Amino acid sequence: MVRTTHRLVGCAALAATLVMPRVAAAQQSSPTPVFTKDVAPILQDKCQACHRPGYIAPMAFMTYEQTRPWASSIKARVAARQMPPWHIDKTVGIQHFKNDRSLSDAEIDTIVRWVNGGAPQGDPKDMPPPKQFANDDVWNFAAQFGAPPDLVIKSPAYTMPAQALDQWYKPVVDTGLTEPRWVRAIEIRPSTVKGRRITHHALARLQQDNDPEQNLTSDGGGAGLFMEWAVGKQGEMLRPDTGKLLLPGSKFHWDIHYSQAGEEITSHVEMGIYFYPKGQEPKYRDSLTLVPAALGTLDIRPNTVSVVEGFTTLRSAARIESLQAHMHLRGKAMLLEAILPTGQKQVISLISDFNFNWMTTYQYADDVAPLLPKGTILKVTAWHDNTTAKKSNPDPNQWVGWGDRTVDEMAHAWINITNLTDDQLKAEQDARRAMQSNSQQQ
Repeated sequence: MVRTTHRLVGCAALAATLVMPRVAAAQQSSPTPVFTKDVAPILQDKCQACHRPGYIAPMAFMTYEQTRPWASSIKARVAARQMPPWHIDKTVGIQHFKNDRSLSDAEIDTIVRWVNGGAPQGDPKDMPPPKQFANDDVWNFAAQFGAPPDLVIKSPAYTMPAQALDQWYKPVVDTGLTEPRWVRAIEIRPSTVKGRRITHHALARLQQDNDPEQNLTSDGGGAGLFMEWAVGKQGEMLRPDTGKLLLPGSKFHWDIHYSQAGEEITSHVEMGIYFYPKGQEPKYRDSLTLVPAALGTLDIRPNTVSVVEGFTTLRSAARIESLQAHMHLRGKAMLLEAILPTGQKQVISLISDFNFNWMTTYQYADDVAPLLPKGTILKVTAWHDNTTAKKSNPDPNQWVGWGDRTVDEMAHAWINITNLTDDQLKAEQDARRAMQSNSQQQ
């Protein structure tokens, strides 16, 4: 069920909900940080994966000479929590994630005080050794598993003309499996750097006609979503003892959205799959589920902020593993809540500053991943800002509806859900309470 309402620009309630966290003022007595000793380690840990020569960021932050001209811009972006890209509101909901790449308050304070103090270099001898990064042709999870993916599924090559309407390419590829295998990690990526310029998103839907639990992942199209890639997404690592099942005879239905880039580009998308060892069957099976705030219908009027909300009921007890918001250029924020069978409402997460360029999957830490009983209602609320206040908005004077094109809009969450029995839910809850009790006693 989906419900749509509208708010005019300047709505006080919305502004209060989406207020950005502020950086505390530094004490005047604190010494001025220097680049080599204080700032460079932060940049290596949180920024250089993108800010290095030849990569996605437009400038490199590897040395003092490269970084100093951008000092004021760096201060502004980190103080507003726009960089590094981590758009979870830090004032509400769950705050512990496996993949948190945000800066701490202390790190932001260090950078702000460094810039306010004149951005001094410091002693070059204090510069940390350069950080080593994997090459682009190395899969993200290969180092963790000590080997490349066990299976790579490739879509057929597609040539996108220099000037053309958006295209949706939907080939079907056999897995080639002759025995059941359990999956523990998945990555999808365009096969080339140029391919990233034309690939808006890529869905891999799994069809297993002999799977009695196919309906756990099916969205009504006959093939359930297995994995999705969009800009900025790195992959999915399943928690220990949790997996996705691939069966013999299975097929992947690709759904790849291509957009023109001003030059003819040929590319394909590839999916790397890491298996559990043969004979090792995980205890839990999970599914990546589309949970809509709106699906098929949106009515975003010119020069307004629009609000839509949708409700999905859990058919079994569940553990929520991760959340990813999906909207387009006018997407502003998304809120995930759980309404328990008792009527109690829990705020799970608020993505308060959605950015289309960073489709981040927020992976909940093991000790806080929501545990929900059967019958819980997941409520997803999404805001779209069709005004000049949204910098990515191509034209605030246009009416916008639901659609696949980037200039259209969507409003749904991708949520990884692990289905549990009632007994498994109770066991998980008891184990977590025991862990929290032991932590408090220490």
